[in-house]
Amino acid sequence: MYYTYMIRCKDNSIYTGITTNLEKRMQQHFSKDEKCAKYTKRHTAIRLERAWKSENRVYASKLEYWIKHLNKIQKEELIKNPNNLKIFLSEKIEVNQYTIQL
Repeated sequence: MYYTYMIRCKDNSIYTGITTNLEKRMQQHFSKDEKCAKYTKRHTAIRLERAWKSENRVYASKLEYWIKHLNKIQKEELIKNPNNLKIFLSEKIEVNQYTIQL
């Protein structure tokens, strides 16, 4: 299983990434571990906002790619209502391949 996730940073920005181990990856981001993303090292991750589970890396990577192309308002809406994935991305990806995890 793969997870695509959105993290809120201290400056109110939103970081999006993928992982196979959500708990471990969050620990890396929040502790600024040497394996955390350069972005969260500079912007200080404060909480996991949303996560989706998918069966393989291809689906997770596609979701990550398209979330990163949303504007800030759309990302905030997606955090508030993860079912908006269908509204924002149904023309880009097969949204039924994702399960809301958080």
